[in-house]
Amino acid sequence: MKLSMRHFLSAFLLVGVTAAPITRGQDLPSAPSSTSKAPAQQPAPQAAAPAPSASAPLPAAVSQPPKPATTATAAAPATDEDVPSTGTIIKKRVDEVNVIFTVTDKGGKFIKGLKQADFSVLDDHKPPQSMVAFRSETNLPLRVGLLVDASNSIRDRFVFEQQAATEFLNQTVRPKVDRAFVVGFDSTPEVTADFTDSTEKLGKGVAMLRPGGGTALWDAIYYACRDKLLKHQDDFAVRRAIVVLSDGDDNQSRVTRQEATEMAQRAEVIVYAISTNISGVVTRGDKYLQELAEATGGRVFFPMKLDDIAEKFAQIQEELRSQYALAYKPTDFQADGRYRAIDILASNKKYKVRARKGYYAPRQ
Repeated sequence: MKLSMRHFLSAFLLVGVTAAPITRGQDLPSAPSSTSKAPAQQPAPQAAAPAPSASAPLPAAVSQPPKPATTATAAAPATDEDVPSTGTIIKKRVDEVNVIFTVTDKGGKFIKGLKQADFSVLDDHKPPQSMVAFRSETNLPLRVGLLVDASNSIRDRFVFEQQAATEFLNQTVRPKVDRAFVVGFDSTPEVTADFTDSTEKLGKGVAMLRPGGGTALWDAIYYACRDKLLKHQDDFAVRRAIVVLSDGDDNQSRVTRQEATEMAQRAEVIVYAISTNISGVVTRGDKYLQELAEATGGRVFFPMKLDDIAEKFAQIQEELRSQYALAYKPTDFQADGRYRAIDILASNKKYKVRARKGYYAPRQ
């Protein structure tokens, strides 16, 4: 994320962070670099090791973290005409926070057609200095990463999951508007289809995945947020999201769950997760997926059987097209790298707002 006196973080809705705010922009550890799809060059799985603390050094083979962002772009004024189907929205660079959020009733049905007056916002527990823009049912271009667990733990159901993931991409990615990429992960994240609007290329990327090895889920999320979504800059407003297909178990990551969550927040990414655990028993991995999704404003789905996975992908697709976006200038903002909480409440108490819980102010 980038900032100066014109910048602010575009806030993408996800889970309340359990970690203490990071004091230095460089404190996030480096995640393992992703490998390209080249089986002969894939590194052998490494032995499990304790996840590093924010200050602990990592092996020399691990890439260094990006320098703190210094600028951030803001959303264009909230008019439907400002969202051409080609996604060529030119945005002003101003000091503001952008937030994308979802509203549902108690039954989980999406609520559309609400106005700015139907919501109240708190940033760092204070009302914003001013509201800049509001848009309902946003049709912003998508930047989506599909992360597929390709470890041995999901081998028995892998083919069906591939088919459901391919159908999701076919139904979600719009040519010349949206872009997506595919990452498979076992002991390391592996890009099998880079950013593209071609569903054919994305489908081939999913088909190339093969199960085997350990599980480095947090490394994969950290990599996808930092090295793909954060570094892929557009000159217009977009929605960044990750869809994770996994059982939530991790035994080989070099970054921690907390660090992966913080990186998703810094990259303004909403995380959706579909658990591949169909045992009916809530596992520790399921709980971790739920915490991650909530911290970023996303959602976790728990299919009861394999046939339900395609349905959960369809629900994610619907949600991505049923969201609101607002922009505001916070009160007493300082570019000090501190974590700032975001609270969005609907005036109708029957409605539930799902948004990310906060963001890290850029550091000058």
